[in-house]
Amino acid sequence: MSSASPSSPTPSSPARGRYRTIDLVTIASLGVAFGVVFWAWGKLYGIIDLAATVGYPPAGGLLAGPWLIAGIVGGLIVRKAGAAFATELVAAIVSMFVLGGTEWGFTVFFSGVVQGLGAELVVLVFAYRLWTLPVAVLMGAMSGALGAVYEAFVLYPDWTVGHQLVYGVLFALSGAVVAGGLGWVLVRALAGTGALDAFPAGREAHDRDAALT
Repeated sequence: MSSASPSSPTPSSPARGRYRTIDLVTIASLGVAFGVVFWAWGKLYGIIDLAATVGYPPAGGLLAGPWLIAGIVGGLIVRKAGAAFATELVAAIVSMFVLGGTEWGFTVFFSGVVQGLGAELVVLVFAYRLWTLPVAVLMGAMSGALGAVYEAFVLYPDWTVGHQLVYGVLFALSGAVVAGGLGWVLVRALAGTGALDAFPAGREAHDRDAALT
């Protein structure tokens, strides 16, 4: 069992090294997979329409989390500068173009940019050294917060400031719980199956198993 802390990579750690082919392939694959999820959630979102159901438009922010999960999962797996941003952006592009688009049109692309940037900024602050559950939750919350700011100006400029603030809080909360919390759980589950053995998350899973034996 390695004596190095999984949250404090050594200078030779992939978090500080160059991108490998498997890193790029993983980002692309995750982006495509989550792009399909984004598109599907967009269709389901129109059916659920929480804002209309409760008669309070900002309530729709509670349903935003699934659109933020790609960046968190991509960042937690690849653990290199730009991975979280790139995965979220690829997913947004896929949901916008490959599957015939969404009702929000080209704004989806800019949402991907802003939301991916939010997740990326958090791991940048931690110098790409920490990949814990609290960090994942912060990634989701920041992704949601920046996404809400963008939507407040582009999609809901006629809302009152109060509505926009509540929407931002609910958007960030959904990002923290759904994208951050569930994204972290998903990565841990994948690592436990051996699917991520080529990445630090997979090696950490083996270390945890070894510690229990």
